[in-house]
This record gives sequence, C-alpha cells and structure tokens, in this order.
Amino acid sequence: MLTRFKKNIETNFPFLLGKKLLIACSGGLDSTVLTYLLKQSNYEIALAHCNFSLRGKESDGDEMFVIGLAKNLQIPVFAETFDTKKFAKEHGISTQMAARDLRYNWFAEILNDFKYDYLLTAHQLDDDLETFFINLSRGTGLNGLTGIPKENNKIVRPLLSFSREEILKFAEENHLKWREDSSNKKTDYLRNKLRLEVLPKFKESNESLLKNFRKTQQNLQASQNLIEDYMALVYKLAVSKNDDSYKINIQKLKELPHTEALLYELLNGFGFTEWEDVSNLLDAQTGKQVFSKTHRLLKNREELLLTEIDSENLDEESLVSEAGITSPITLKIAPSKYIGETEKNLIYVASEKLNFPLRLRKWRSGDTFQPFGMKGKKKLSKFFKDEKIPLNEKEKIWLLLSGGKIVWVIGHRMDDRFKVAENTKKILKITYLKD
Repeated sequence: MLTRFKKNIETNFPFLLGKKLLIACSGGLDSTVLTYLLKQSNYEIALAHCNFSLRGKESDGDEMFVIGLAKNLQIPVFAETFDTKKFAKEHGISTQMAARDLRYNWFAEILNDFKYDYLLTAHQLDDDLETFFINLSRGTGLNGLTGIPKENNKIVRPLLSFSREEILKFAEENHLKWREDSSNKKTDYLRNKLRLEVLPKFKESNESLLKNFRKTQQNLQASQNLIEDYMALVYKLAVSKNDDSYKINIQKLKELPHTEALLYELLNGFGFTEWEDVSNLLDAQTGKQVFSKTHRLLKNREELLLTEIDSENLDEESLVSEAGITSPITLKIAPSKYIGETEKNLIYVASEKLNFPLRLRKWRSGDTFQPFGMKGKKKLSKFFKDEKIPLNEKEKIWLLLSGGKIVWVIGHRMDDRFKVAENTKKILKITYLKD
C-alpha cells in the first residue's frame, strides 16, 4: 500500500511535494495509517487533534494517544479541547455541526498561524460510498453523487482511492495501534447505520461493489465537468451580478432547453430544497418568493432576484442626536441658513417640527407617511410599489422618525409635514452619507 500511496501522491497530488502538511488526526484507524504513510514517505508533517469533550475519559484517552503518537514519530502536535455541547446550544445547531465548525475553524487558525500549506484528512473510499448513499437518500443532483472531493482549497484527502479493508490490512501488517471510537458502533446516525447494517449486505451480494463504485464516480465526475462547462455559458447568457444580488433573466432562460434543470444547476449551491416551488417562480406573479436558510429567491417582473437573507433585527431602533448618527448608517445633521436643492440623499427640514432624539429603524408593514408635495397619507408598501422598488431593495431602506411620524424615507422621499415653511425659524440639513 505504501508504494501505491506514494504513486497516488505523485500522480494526483504533486503539489504536496516539499510542503508543510497538517494532518487532522482523531487517533482512529484511518488517520493513524495516514500519519504513518506520510511519515514513511518523508513528508514534513504535524498532527492536529480535537477533543470535543463528548465521550468523557474516552475523549481524553484519544487525545493522549495522538500526543503519544506524535512523540514516538518525533513530529509536532496540536491538541485543543472544546465544549462542543455549549457551543451547539449557543449557536442553535446540532452537536455534529458544532463539532464540524469548531474543528475546521481551529484547523484554519493553525494553517495560518504556523504556516502549514495544506490540511490532510483521512477520508477513504468507504466513507465516499457512505456519503453517496446519504446524499441519494436525501435527494440530490449529480453533484451530490460525485462524492467527497479529493481536494477543496487547502483541504486534501489522499486516501479516497483506498478502501477501509486495504487500510486495515496495512495497519495489521505493520503492527500499528489505533483508537476505536465507541460512538461509531451506535446506529443513531444514518452514516453509522449504513456502515454497520446496510452496506455490508451490499458487499456480500457484490464483491466488486467498491471497484464498480469507483468507476461510477469517475463517470459521474466526467458528466459533472461537462455540465459545469455548459453552465458557464448559461451564466453569461442569463445571469447578471450586482454588488449583493444575482439577477436571472427568465425569458433568456426559457429560450434554452431543459429550463428547470438549468435553474437547479444555477441555484444548487444556495441551500434551496423545495425545488418545485423554485420552478413555479418562473411563471408566478411579481412578489412571490422562496427561501432557503441563507438566501431568498424573488420573482420581480421578468427576473428572479437572488439575495442573502438580511440577519439584522428589523425591529431594532437607534436614537439619533442633533448631530446625527454613525451606526448602523451615517446621518449628518447640521444647521443651514438657506434651503438648497433637495436630493435623494439630502433633505432640509424645519427644526421646530422635530423632537430629539429622533429614531432610526427599518420600515414595517403598515407604515404610512405623507410624501413631499402631497396632502394625504400613503402606505409605504403602496409608495414602494409605485416607485417600482423590488422587495430585496425595500428591506434595505431606513426610516427617520420624530414622535412616531416618518420624517424621511431615507434615500427616497421626505415627509411633507416636516418641510420648511415661510415661518420656519431654524433650518436643519440632513445628509445620508453612503459607505
């Protein structure tokens, strides 16, 4: 296996030669074997071990094993203990996700602080097969079936072409010791259930399963490469990018064959799961939208607008002094001897009509104001519609209020009730300074 491993590095990962490599080492079979293979191949390596404090003394034992392994091989080692359950609770995520976030954030710090070139993980062929079935069971596209990538930025997985059986054989032949994670024997998680109950039966019925799977993945990856090349052309034709959003031209997309499949490929990386709802947006009324956990897809006339979901608290208010405010936006308030030309980012108001401190907040459903030059009130929602402002832009709009009344829909229109009159004693100039 050592000879095959060296050949695999030379063929598929030649960029690793002569680099400083950090190994994510749990102390289990796979990462221990990876450590020995790299050490015997004369690479400059170090180990990084995470103690997630989830299995008590067993977790501490894993940490001591990795430290001892590094000492025996005379290589550097980094070990860190995390309160994973506390982190998961504070961030409202699962324990598994918390461990993943803690692990990779810490690895990135080590790479940066100690100038390591790459992080190597010990994912192998059986892991890849399990991931294939997990993605298949949850519903996925072609990209989800191509498996674990061999490399992803600075993360490299040089054992992906080796089976668990091959790795175990190498460990036993070389009399290696490793740690067994007791949680791997529990079938609470889908991956463990597949590993312990489902896939062994597949292997019994087909001795060539892993070999055939490897060939299938190569074919799938080739197909994925073709799709990516085609999608690059589709992107240029139908998609435009602004500072913080993407616009998909519906008409241009519909002129191409397999429109729904193209839409899936364009949006697959943004966390959407309700694909029927996404497809329905193509013919929906303006204003219809679909959400993922991180993004919003909005139908706006002949376009689909893709934006990140604003995580700001829309109910939060800020006080504005007579000098203005610098956060969350910058407003400058200063006396003025005359009325200049009013612009979108500049208004003049009668000082005596204001009650300081003023308040700054995002707009809310039901808000009304009296647009400058009009006698009656108007709902902001109707004003936005008349001004043809799309939903993703509406949510960025701030209001300046005095005594509960809107003084200015910032960047759009001031309220007529606060305008300068003939009897105004003091004029204030309010300027919105964009970043």
